[in-house]
Amino acid sequence: MGGVTHVALFTWKPGTSDAQVQALSDALAQLPAQIPDIRSYRLGPDAGVAVGNDRFAVVAEFDDLEAYKRYASDPRHREVIDRLVKPLLGTRHAVQFVTPA
Repeated sequence: MGGVTHVALFTWKPGTSDAQVQALSDALAQLPAQIPDIRSYRLGPDAGVAVGNDRFAVVAEFDDLEAYKRYASDPRHREVIDRLVKPLLGTRHAVQFVTPA
């Protein structure tokens, strides 16, 4: 089996500030140094080129499904979600898919 790619897309509640999104982005960007299961981690706000897009994306790669599951339940990841994502969250979409070896 190849690796696993996790993609999460977010929209924000009305009134969410750029400073709040930046604080979230900064906290997420620290996770790869804290969680060894993360093989690659890219994130950022939508570029604004198409109407109707979600507002923010996280794309993470892992060696396997077990590594993804450890990341998903890691207390450092959960703390960022509880403290910085949930208060801003309008909608969330996600998918995890197996990538070729």
